Amino acid sequence: MVRRKRGKTAGSKGGSWEAVSRVVFPVEDGQQVMPLYAIDFTRPRINEAALATSGVLPKLDMGAMTRGKFQELVRTSGIGDSVTCDSFTVNSRTQITVRRRGHASLCTFFNAFPAAYWRRWTPVREVRFSARVQGSGTIRLFKSTGRGLIYAAAEEIAVDAADGFRDISAEIPLTGLMDGGYFWFDVEASDSPVSIADARWSVPRGAKTVHPSGGKAETTLSVAITTFNRAPYCLNQLRTLANAPELRRRIDTVYCVDQGTDRVESQPGFEQVSAELGGQLSYICQRNLGGSGGYSRGMYETVKAGRSDYVLLPDDDAVSEPESILRAVQFEDYAVKPLLVGGAMFHLDNRTVLYTQGERINSSRMWNMPSAGLDYNFDFAASPLRDAPERHQRVDSDYNGWWMCLIPVAVLREIGLSQPFFIKFDDIEFCLRARRHGCPTVCLPGVAVWHQAWHDKDPTRGWEEYFIQRNRWISALLCFPDHPPRMLLENLRWDASVSLRFLYSALALHTMGLKDILKGPEYIVRSLPVKLDEVKSLRAQFDDAQVKSSFEDFPEPAGEMASHGKRRESLTMKDYYKAVLGLLGRCAAAGFAGGAKRKQGHPSRPDIAVPAKDASWAGIALRDLDSALLTAPDGNTVAWVRRDDRRARQGMLENARLTRTILKNWKKLAREYADYDMASLSSWEHIFEQE
Repeated sequence: MVRRKRGKTAGSKGGSWEAVSRVVFPVEDGQQVMPLYAIDFTRPRINEAALATSGVLPKLDMGAMTRGKFQELVRTSGIGDSVTCDSFTVNSRTQITVRRRGHASLCTFFNAFPAAYWRRWTPVREVRFSARVQGSGTIRLFKSTGRGLIYAAAEEIAVDAADGFRDISAEIPLTGLMDGGYFWFDVEASDSPVSIADARWSVPRGAKTVHPSGGKAETTLSVAITTFNRAPYCLNQLRTLANAPELRRRIDTVYCVDQGTDRVESQPGFEQVSAELGGQLSYICQRNLGGSGGYSRGMYETVKAGRSDYVLLPDDDAVSEPESILRAVQFEDYAVKPLLVGGAMFHLDNRTVLYTQGERINSSRMWNMPSAGLDYNFDFAASPLRDAPERHQRVDSDYNGWWMCLIPVAVLREIGLSQPFFIKFDDIEFCLRARRHGCPTVCLPGVAVWHQAWHDKDPTRGWEEYFIQRNRWISALLCFPDHPPRMLLENLRWDASVSLRFLYSALALHTMGLKDILKGPEYIVRSLPVKLDEVKSLRAQFDDAQVKSSFEDFPEPAGEMASHGKRRESLTMKDYYKAVLGLLGRCAAAGFAGGAKRKQGHPSRPDIAVPAKDASWAGIALRDLDSALLTAPDGNTVAWVRRDDRRARQGMLENARLTRTILKNWKKLAREYADYDMASLSSWEHIFEQE
């Protein structure tokens, strides 16, 4: 049981301090991730956006630019030199040495202190920087604002300690940080190297708002990992936890919920990891209930055990930074209200690229977008944090993906667990539900995992499309019961998109999802264990689901893609509307006797082969094609898709009819789903008992 008191506005006043953000360095994969931890110092480059007194900048008149000026712009711009990390060496997890005359900066994702977030969400009003130093050089402390402007945060600290390490510290007030800002330090060596060890940012213990009961000295957490046939990845996640002693001290139980046939317990090395974790590991095997069922099992067991203050949901195939987990826990300890503390996601295959740091929901579309207008996929190896003023603003989020999210157990007791969605939108709906109960989501900088990104996936070409579309609108019913989104327009756009690409399995899965929404919450719960098989069975009936592993399994395409119209990057919205109108015209013609005729009837071979990156709606619709070979986003298979205007017409009309029915009964359906309380502990207990 967590007791959260009203925290006092806290400075030091002679009290004790608790380290809440330890400066750490990578001891593995340093070449891939070092720009996220420490970089070589370069002179700051502040752009006009940070200096402008108005948030509205003059627009650039590209039409007035001559060819020569444009060529000059191209030659003199671009990324330029990438971030370098050559002025220092990493000695250990907590120590670096800056070489003679070297200059390093810790204004990085993992080691800049997110001062604005502590100012906004905790009663802390002063922090302490401390470290041990040896050698000769200078330590400089900096702060930024929400604009990204940089100032000295304290006086320079001269280091002259040739004979051994000595302690340094400085206390910095949390002022000027309402809109954003970080604290960080730079290290410059003089004529000899300088080492810095055990650097940390601490806050007054008196500001803590969460105090554990049951005689515990500190709050604790359980970790809920769910996996399905990703046994090697899951084992690595368990190994990371086992090898993090500071984190282990705060962990009650690691619940590993294995729902696959390739068991984690069968992996080489599992016995060793299990022995290292000892009684902290609870290995649970259950039938495949999807990510929502696996996470809910871990949450359910955590609530029933009654020991932990928080539960952490990390993805099984994510690569964790253990310090991130500790930071999330300690941030929650000091929060003025219960929070869902989320972590950012970096690309696993390009490890300095930040996919996103918290996201928003467009309620009119019921679709996600980046928070604060920030773009996805920001590369810290190309542009350091210090030179990206937009990254210094404090970001408010609607939800955080469950690649990493810390949840107070008291919130689970109050609002329930995940919705029984199998996969997709369970994290979004949960965060929106928690916010309605006074528990917002905060994606805390310096907290993150590495996870496989989405650029080699396309849900419209797989069974996941059913769960996306069904759960998207059930979430809207639960989250916006009085204000339905523009569902009819969105579904028409979605259906047109897949029809333009001849992905009629996606159209059929959309129909199934809409029908299942109308069947009500009891059906959603009852069908959870078996729905995936039904979805796969339906999808298997369509051409776009018949994939082969070689182009040789199909006839040679009649032409090359380059000879068939525009490439994706040159298309405009005008092209899109033209394509949609053409589709609607063909669908209308398909309603008459004889229907719309293909140029060649059923072709004996594909018109062209389309690479996955061009296999959007534009890859086919604008080329007046009848069929094409489409490679899969993962590059392993290819499918022969064929145009069928009758099927497109029937599917789009049926989905429009179903959508109108849902909208007509929106408030009634919303009450039914809310009253059934699918996410309650008792509902999930019944599901688990059906094993």
